[in-house]
Amino acid sequence: MNFESKLSEVSKRIKSSIIRELLKVANNPGMISFGGGVPDPDTFPRNKLAEISKEILENEHRFVLQYGTTEGDVELKKGYINLLKKYDGIDWVKDENMVITVGSQQALYLVGMTLLDKNSYCGVSRPIYLGAASAFSQRAPKFINIPLTKDGLDLEYLERELEKLYEIGEIDKFKFVYAISNFHNPGGVTMNLEKRKKLVELAEKYDFLIVEDDPYGALRFEGNKVPSIYSLAPNRTILLNTFSKVLAPGLRLGVIIGDEFLIRKITMTKQAADLCSPSLTQRLAARYIQRYDLYDEIAPTIKLYGEKKDTMMKAIEENLGDIKDIDWTRPEGGLFTWITLPKGIDTMEMFEMAKMEKVLYIPGEAFYVDEPDRNTMRISFCLPSHEEIHEGMRRLRRVIDKYAKEKGIEI
Repeated sequence: MNFESKLSEVSKRIKSSIIRELLKVANNPGMISFGGGVPDPDTFPRNKLAEISKEILENEHRFVLQYGTTEGDVELKKGYINLLKKYDGIDWVKDENMVITVGSQQALYLVGMTLLDKNSYCGVSRPIYLGAASAFSQRAPKFINIPLTKDGLDLEYLERELEKLYEIGEIDKFKFVYAISNFHNPGGVTMNLEKRKKLVELAEKYDFLIVEDDPYGALRFEGNKVPSIYSLAPNRTILLNTFSKVLAPGLRLGVIIGDEFLIRKITMTKQAADLCSPSLTQRLAARYIQRYDLYDEIAPTIKLYGEKKDTMMKAIEENLGDIKDIDWTRPEGGLFTWITLPKGIDTMEMFEMAKMEKVLYIPGEAFYVDEPDRNTMRISFCLPSHEEIHEGMRRLRRVIDKYAKEKGIEI
């Protein structure tokens, strides 16, 4: 049977995640991986979660083992609303402004399903978070790829593109700008306050939404906190967040916050997808954040990641710093740095050499929805030990030297 002929157009467009495929070798003996953006498992509060799990299974089984509402557990919503008040000064969010999702990836998928069509435009960073690219691409929109600079999106570029759409009468088809405001994945950069305000001004002028994705904002280990885009323009912003980086990714819990009308539409989309998020993990997270101060609890994690970031910056400088035209970002939080190598180096092609040298990274090619900058790579510093970071960078330098020599590239 010709199964290909039975596939939908959406299914034909879906591609396997490059990251998932490349990291299949991450657990090979002796391998040092800078690839996945997975939290350090030693930071998970497993004993406290085990205690709460026993309690809710014994005492709240009628809820945690049953179907829940599509909108999400009211106890978890209540706890998250309290966090927004306490740490972000956001005191206007109500139950109807929020829906709980199965991780932030489902949040991205639901936003794309709810807002995008084939004739839609949306603005995304260049490079873009792979999960967002995958979710939005299923709707086959027209992407406006906004260059990412050291302080966030290049809004002058965006404004020129918006003006072009206005002039040709297509501006009403521009749905949203997707922005990771803090510690961008993969770029590692943070959008400054001036650019956040400018983005809001553009949204008001050209009448579009802002989708602010903030999975890493709580993981700041230096510098000053910047007000969220959502706090500046709650009526124009859809805020996405997750418990994956501050509690445990295995819970698969994400949050969408926005205007009541939009949340109702997104909830209807979710209803068709999975009926509801798991009651058990929602109530587990709810009781945890009610019993413990989440941000006090993650303070040791932030310290750990900050120290590893410092080690990574030092190891890059010592091992790669003398390479001609090299550049890398210096994040104030989050899990990633973005390295740009000399022109002519193709990090996807070089990856096979890296595997032989037992060091892994994510080739930059994975983070584009247009023609990629092939001389780039994403490096994660959260999982390897300090010793592995230094040794991994030494291995990576050997790989770069070998590849450059074979290609006749002067570095």
